[in-house]
Amino acid sequence: MIKQGLNIKLGQNLSMTPQLQQAIRLLQLSTIELQQEIRQALDSNPLLEEMADSDYEDTPDDSMPDTDTQNDAPSSLEENLTDELFADTAWDDVFDMSGSDSSIRHQGSTSTDNSNLLETLNAKVSGLKDHLLWQVNSSNLSIQDKIIAGIIIESLDDRGYLIESIDDIHASLSHQLLIDTDEVVAVLHYIQQLDPPGVAARNLQECLLIQLSQYHSKHALYQKARCLLEKSLDLLEKRNYIRIKREYQLSDEEYDGLIRLLRSLNPNPGQHFEDKATDYITPDVYVTKALDGQWVATLNQDIETKLRVNEHYRNMIPNAGNNNDKKYLKDHLQNAKWFIKTLQNRSNTILNVANEIIKQQAAFLKYGDQAMKPMVLKDIADKIGVHESTISRVSTQKYIHTPHGVYELKHFFSSHVATSTGGECSSTAIRAMIQQLINEENRRQPLSDNKLTDLLKKQGINVARRTVAKYREAMTIPSSRERKSLA
Repeated sequence: MIKQGLNIKLGQNLSMTPQLQQAIRLLQLSTIELQQEIRQALDSNPLLEEMADSDYEDTPDDSMPDTDTQNDAPSSLEENLTDELFADTAWDDVFDMSGSDSSIRHQGSTSTDNSNLLETLNAKVSGLKDHLLWQVNSSNLSIQDKIIAGIIIESLDDRGYLIESIDDIHASLSHQLLIDTDEVVAVLHYIQQLDPPGVAARNLQECLLIQLSQYHSKHALYQKARCLLEKSLDLLEKRNYIRIKREYQLSDEEYDGLIRLLRSLNPNPGQHFEDKATDYITPDVYVTKALDGQWVATLNQDIETKLRVNEHYRNMIPNAGNNNDKKYLKDHLQNAKWFIKTLQNRSNTILNVANEIIKQQAAFLKYGDQAMKPMVLKDIADKIGVHESTISRVSTQKYIHTPHGVYELKHFFSSHVATSTGGECSSTAIRAMIQQLINEENRRQPLSDNKLTDLLKKQGINVARRTVAKYREAMTIPSSRERKSLA
């Protein structure tokens, strides 16, 4: 029989307050996303303002709030605020929009060359379809043919291949033009002669044949190359070089020349016109060697935005006209304080994690990927006293500048493989070894996965063949058969 009753239970629970949720969210944001978040906070909170260089260059280190203090306690940042307020600025004070030399005045910029570079980097590159349409519109084609050409160009994929059939293109035009399929084919052949050569081909064979005719019609091996593409393209795809030499009765010299000729053709003629924005990575942390030979991590000050509480609005709180105004200012003051502390805590956490990583991976900084030690999130979490989830958030989309290049922080975390001496080797180091072995292999006799496994075992790395194959595929390295070359 079930009886009803009251029980009192004492326990502790972690409550996800809005402030804690904000701290977690800011921690996992990338630099660009963080800057957007800061912009939104500055726009929405009148108690929050950005410090100019002149405001914090001479400010002591304790000007930033202590992350361990209570939210309602006055921070050292507020105690050291100057009485000077930012002057209101007009649009023209920040942006110079005069004439054709309009440029963005970037903080610290002393030359218009930087703005011209900025405009060049952000300029939209003309895509393949725009490039082809420009050539068609500049030609002497009739209006009808230009309409057909426009439909054909719109039917190209990013590689430059025609993905719609002639019948489908003709059907799409039949409601506005009285034409037959032969006219569509004629316009298609015209487009295939435009730049880049080989564009609008319906398959790889047609693409290569078009380029061969345009580039190498006078070449001594033109006829044999054309015959090879028309009849034995599958032998090229399988890299069956011995059969090619035998069937076409090629000497070693003729074969080498034929292979060089075919390799000069581009199977993806549209790849140079891909309209993709270039992503530029700005490191969050820089690694430098101190005078005592130790590696030290420092935050990138160029991307750091320093904030402070607006003194003018804070002084208005005691003299607020009514309770609603006072509550509005107090709430935004509290949010501003917390936001500043959260940003500082984020920077400190990233710096602590980076310093511990370079401490653990000192061999990598000296020798590169082959010296990478196996390391998991828990190794760093235990050292700096935080949860593994915090390390995961910090290591994602945060970048560190090292002597060997710029890496995402999570690059330094990898699983391990046992060695013959009883030690451990990082999977990142094994990938680097595989890459080096393949780079140094004989192209006529490339190393198979079994051979790579044997060579790694000779270096004391006990790894299975399927693991080697998995690493090779992850690095997008073709198989030994595909890497084989007689040229």
